[in-house]
Formats: sequence, structure tokens, C-alpha cells
Amino acid sequence: MASSRAHSLHRRPSPRKGSLPRGSVGRRPRAARGEPHPPARTPPDPALHDLVALSRALFGAPDEVEILRLAMDHIAAAGPYSAEAGYLQVGGDLVPSPRNGQTHASAVDRRVRELAGQDGDVAFPGRRWGWALGLRGPAGLHGYLVVTSRSRPTGAELALLALLVRHTAAALSAVCAHRRQSEDARELCRLREERTALQEQLISVMAELAYERAVHAVMADVAASDDGEDSVTRALHRLTGLPALVEDRFGRLRSWSGPSRPAPYPEPNPVRRDEMLHAVACQTGPVRIKDRLITLIRPHGEILGVLALVDAQDEADEHTVLALEHAAASLAAKLTHVRDLAEVELRLHRELADDLLSGTDASSAYARSEAVGHDLHRVHYIVVVRWSNRTADDLFARTVSRAAAAVGMRSLLTRRADHVVLITDDRPHTRALYEELARETGTRSGTIGVSAPCDSVNDIPRRYEEAQRALEVRRHCRDRYGTSFFDELGLYRILEPGSDYRELETFVQEWLGQLIDYDSRHHATLVETLSRYFDCGGNYDETADSLAIHRSTLRYRLQRIRDISGNDLANVEDRLNLQVATRVWRIVLGGPG
Repeated sequence: MASSRAHSLHRRPSPRKGSLPRGSVGRRPRAARGEPHPPARTPPDPALHDLVALSRALFGAPDEVEILRLAMDHIAAAGPYSAEAGYLQVGGDLVPSPRNGQTHASAVDRRVRELAGQDGDVAFPGRRWGWALGLRGPAGLHGYLVVTSRSRPTGAELALLALLVRHTAAALSAVCAHRRQSEDARELCRLREERTALQEQLISVMAELAYERAVHAVMADVAASDDGEDSVTRALHRLTGLPALVEDRFGRLRSWSGPSRPAPYPEPNPVRRDEMLHAVACQTGPVRIKDRLITLIRPHGEILGVLALVDAQDEADEHTVLALEHAAASLAAKLTHVRDLAEVELRLHRELADDLLSGTDASSAYARSEAVGHDLHRVHYIVVVRWSNRTADDLFARTVSRAAAAVGMRSLLTRRADHVVLITDDRPHTRALYEELARETGTRSGTIGVSAPCDSVNDIPRRYEEAQRALEVRRHCRDRYGTSFFDELGLYRILEPGSDYRELETFVQEWLGQLIDYDSRHHATLVETLSRYFDCGGNYDETADSLAIHRSTLRYRLQRIRDISGNDLANVEDRLNLQVATRVWRIVLGGPG
């Protein structure tokens, strides 16, 4: 029955009695020959006018909800109809319009879903006629319009209703098509943007690969060259446009390429330098410290140096970091090679120096010295270096070797338990080596002893003892840090280890025995007080300051010394013997001080 009613909704009404036959709508009646008749004018149909206006409104609506609302609000333009409900197809489901009535909502919803996309009748109380009209377009069902009438519609009214349904469905199709077109346009725009981004990414990757290949090529040339640190800093400056530099682990400049090189280069602070190296070592990759991008050169854990870029404007990017890391790898290989050569050379020098200090055959020594590039035929000096805060290990030995080379000393080097020994072919400058080592180590608490000149290889062991004696004398002096030369020791030259200790002990006991016994019994320091008094040239104030005692305390101690020893400090002979005795007691016999 539903199908028959659906068919009757679109059936053309049969002509009534007295109406125009089919096909005669709009046809002009035949006129008698020769009788002119004015053309007949059909009065405008208000319903068609309203439908035209509604059609324009439907096609101008922004979305489906508005189209369905317009159709439901203006259903009366097609005849004596009421719009009871409307539905839109959303995501495969029929969604009721907010304008649907609530009285029979459940029954209407159930009936519309039963139709499954077909048109069909819908029963409403008090309505003779009700129909659910599918709003269909090329893409399928857009929704439903449920219409009722208190009387059965005429054929013309059904035709107008069908026309309104087709216009509504067409407007819905147009909105859907416009939305799909907009979505397609947005998707196309998104795809184009994605393609552009991918193209830019590809270009960026290609540029990075090209830059990386360029860095590899430049650093391969650097690695193949025989140049040192300068070749690395030149290449790094050319790749980055930033000033590049290499410092040793102590902060001294070894190479600089680019503008704005400081002149003079600032002296490093040892404490801050160690803190900086520790901070950088705790990080992975280059680290920014103030205006520099820094990386450590430490191929096997030990820091050989620092490679840095000066980047005051913070311009460094990932390409800069890449170039710096490759340059660091190239520099590490160079410094490792130089280090290996230096260690081989140092080992050969050390073996020769050890043999020379212990005594060796002259002809063999000359031949071996020529092999390592050192001329033993020149006059030599033995130099002993001891620093209070440094163990005499390989690292300190290299520091001493570097400092000696910096002040122009050509030497063979070896080390002992607590000191480093240099066999140098020229008399060292009084302060040059000491000052250079003070800068290298960051402290002045060091002592250097230098032997008398050595004319023969066979004299080297004895000169080594002289250098040790000069160092020990200096360490027991009031000014214990600095350089002492054996040939400037004066009286101390006869107080060397070869002297007769029994005679020296007898001499000390004769002049200081009573004071030594008194100090031992009473835990006093009279002998030390007397030694300081002589070191200060008999000056009361200076002696008291050096002992950190009051002047009156010093005067009391000196009087006790006179009373206990029976010696007169004003007597020239007593004074000389007492002074020599205190020096022998302190330096040769190892007394306190």
C-alpha cells in the first residue's frame, strides 16, 4: 500500500469535467479566420512565486540544517501541508531536526527508519494524509521530510510538493558537493603544503649531506698534511667563518686562525682552568662557555688540549658543531701522533739520561746521543727540579720538558722518585726556567738545583750529586723556592755528601751539643731560634717575625742560648762557628727547618 501511495504522490491528476485536455496547458485557442484575438495572459500563480523565492533561499543556505529548516518552515508554499518532522543523513544515521515535534517523535522515528530509504505513508492522528519523502541526490539519501495534510492533496498540490522536495534535495546535494569541494581543496592545500615541507626537508638534507661531505673532504686533507695545529684551525675557520684556536691543557695558546686575536694572549688562572676543564669533561659534545664553543681533545682519556671557536654573536648552528667535532677528531689524531713520537723520544732520552747519571761508557754515550739528536761533546749542566705540589710522574716530566724547550734549553730528561733531572748543554738562566715552570704549574712552590759545569761524560754522576746538594741547600734556606747554583753555594760546597760525617757531627756537638740536649729534654727550639737569627743577619724584628714570636720572647731565648752554651754571640769567632754549626746541623745532619 505504501508503494501505491508513493506512486500516487507523483501521478498526474486526471482532467476534471470542463478542464483543459492534456497537453493543452498554455495553448492559444484557435481563432476564426480573419478575426484577430489578443494573446491570453495567464495570471501569476502565488504558489509558484513562493516556491521560486524558496528555491533561491534553499540554494543560498549555508548548510544542511538551514536548508531543512527553510523547507519545513515554508512547506505551505506547496499546498495545505504541515511539516511534522525532518531528518538529515549524518554518518550513516538519520538525525532528527531540532524542529521536530515531541508528541509522536518516537513513532515517527521508528516509521522513518522502517522505510529504509524509500518513501512511504506516515500515520498522524487528526490527519487524513501523511507521507515521508526521501530527499535524494546523486550521492544518495540526504534525509527525510515528513509532511501531513488535513485533506488529501490534489494532483497539482502533489506536483508542487514533489517540486519542493526536489529543490530541497538539490540544495542539499549542492551543499554536500560544496563541502566536499572545500574539503578536497583543503586536503589539496594540505598535500601541497606537505609536499613543500618535504621538498624543503629534502633540500635541507641534501645541503647537510653536501656540507658534511665538504667537512669530511677538508678534514681528510688536513689529516693527510704534515702541518700541525695551524692546519686544523685554518680549516675550521674556513668552514665556519668564526675565529678558531687551540690551547694546551694549561690554557696557553698554540694556534689561532681568524680575526681579533688577543695581543698579548691572557695568562690563564690555573684554578679556574681546572674548573673549566672539569665542567666541559662532564658534558657530551661541545660546550659554550661565555663567548666560546669549546671541545676537549682527549683521545685516550688524558686531555691533550682544547679546540674552540670564538662565537660572540651566538651564531653557531648544527653545521658549526659538526665542523667543530670533525676538526676535534682530526686534531686528536695529530696530537696523538705527536704525543706518541714525543713519548718515544722521551723514552730514548730518559734511558740515555739514566745511564749517564749512573755512569756509562763514553763512546757508547756519544753514539747514542747522536742517534737522539743531542750533542754530548758540549759543556753540560745537571739540573734537578722539584715542585712541592707535583709528583714527579710522566705528566710533570713532560711539563718540565716543555718549559725547558720554551726557554731555549736543549736537554736530555729523566725522572726520579721526587724530582726531574735535566742534562742540558748550556748554563740555565738564573730565573727563566723557574718562572716558566711557575706559569705552567700555577704555583711558585718549586726548587731548582744546578750543578757546576761538566766537561766530560764521566763527570756527570758527580755533577748530579752537586745539583742535588744545591737543591737541598735551597730547600733549607729561608727563601726556599727558586734556583740555586752549586758553584755559588760558597761554604756549602764543602758540606756535600762526601764529607766526613763523624767530623761534622763532632763539630756540631762541640758547638751545639748543650743546646740540642736542652731542646730534647724540654721540647724547646733554641737551636732553630739560633739558626733563624743567623739567617736574618742578627736582625731582631725580622727573626721574631720569621719565628712568629714576640721580640721580648726572642731576646729571652737568645739569653738562654748564651747561658746554656756559654758562647758569646758578640764574639766574632764564636758567632762564625755557631753559624756554621747550625747550617751543618740543618742541611747535612737533617735538623729541623
